Amino acid sequence: MSEEQSFLERLQARGAARHAEPTWIAARRQAGAARFEALGFPTKRDEQWKYTDVRRISQGNFALADNADFSPGQAAALTLPLAAAIRLTFVDGLFSAELSDLAALPAGATVEPLSQALSDNHEAVGGVLGRLTGVDFSPFAALNTAFSEEGAVIRLAPGTVVETPIVVQFLSRANAAPVMSHPRVLIQAGARSEATVIEHFVGEADAGNFTNVVAEALLERGAILTHYNLQEAPLGDLLVTSLQVDQGRDSRFTSFNVNLGGALVRNDLVSELNAEGAEAHFYGLFYAQGRQHVDNHTLVNHNAPHTISNENYKGILDDRARGVFNGKVIVKRDSQKIEADQSNANLLLSDRAEIDTKPELEIYADDVKCSHGATTGQLDEEAVFALRTRGLDEQTARGLLTLAFAGEVMDRVTLDAVAERVERAVAGKLPERFNLTGLVEVATLEQGHAKEAGEHDRDG
Repeated sequence: MSEEQSFLERLQARGAARHAEPTWIAARRQAGAARFEALGFPTKRDEQWKYTDVRRISQGNFALADNADFSPGQAAALTLPLAAAIRLTFVDGLFSAELSDLAALPAGATVEPLSQALSDNHEAVGGVLGRLTGVDFSPFAALNTAFSEEGAVIRLAPGTVVETPIVVQFLSRANAAPVMSHPRVLIQAGARSEATVIEHFVGEADAGNFTNVVAEALLERGAILTHYNLQEAPLGDLLVTSLQVDQGRDSRFTSFNVNLGGALVRNDLVSELNAEGAEAHFYGLFYAQGRQHVDNHTLVNHNAPHTISNENYKGILDDRARGVFNGKVIVKRDSQKIEADQSNANLLLSDRAEIDTKPELEIYADDVKCSHGATTGQLDEEAVFALRTRGLDEQTARGLLTLAFAGEVMDRVTLDAVAERVERAVAGKLPERFNLTGLVEVATLEQGHAKEAGEHDRDG
């Protein structure tokens, strides 16, 4: 039996226990299963997967969860500490009403589990679901289409502004046997609407599950969406995420892709700038240690003139960790007067850490402003020494310099709860007596001094 057939057997077993569902859903499941079986799991012979080995997924014996039981106290300890939030919580892919909170939902906004949205009006949801990310997007998107039962549907009426962050929380349990889940997220932002959506992946320390999420966001004219992918998955978890964004005229999409956990992580992020005035801003930070593997693939399609994209990804790798960054910008024919900037900088904290980076530009128009580049280096020992002369021990000095390296991305983050998670993960448990913000500023300054001194020496 092939690895693909092994997965599809679980789909058949689930189908026997599933309640009757609309014909179009069954048809899409069948299409997803057929496409997945035809494509098969990607291998390192596939260009888009040449640096990422998915055998830990394909050879895994994953069951499907049958309940969403989770201790409220333990969930609270894992939940992102926001002053206020609209929260949908999923436990191993299944919706938990007990751990969700929709009390702060304003008029004009709908936030509900996919199962409820389909029950209320499956035709309205079905007309949009899968429009951007269909079964041909990737083998994992096809697999998601075949298995997807649950997820989040977020709809904003025109002019609706949601001040409170909307959190879609995915909790992973330490089960007796590993499980898999295939959630779907759909975001529809009406004209001139505005919201912040956080997809948060977290779980019990000993969990070792497989989560395969497909998200789609449709932004109408003037809509503003800020999206966080905050990935703090247990170090045994396997995670594949796909997010595709359709942008209308004058819309603005901002992505913060923060990866701190997981054994094997693959993120695909695509933005289609389909009308004049559309803007896409991608900010990414991936921090990996041990034998973690994090693969980020991004794509921006400038399909219309007078559009803007900006991308800044930072990678920090320690021990035997491996990072992958492939960022691609395509400027279509007649998409004149566009601006596109792309940057990937990486910091290796170990001689055994590895990064594969490939920024790409394809330009088919002649009146454009485009730039791209990638750098890889190690901590500046002169900056480390300078901080130690200020009374810091070596571990603290290196932690602060590492955090300062991430600062260019993290300075854009407006949610303190997210910034604090990154600070503690990247810089470690720094002594409480230290003023973290002040010391990071000092570390950034010392890095600059060390860099200027090096350039001066070369000039001399």
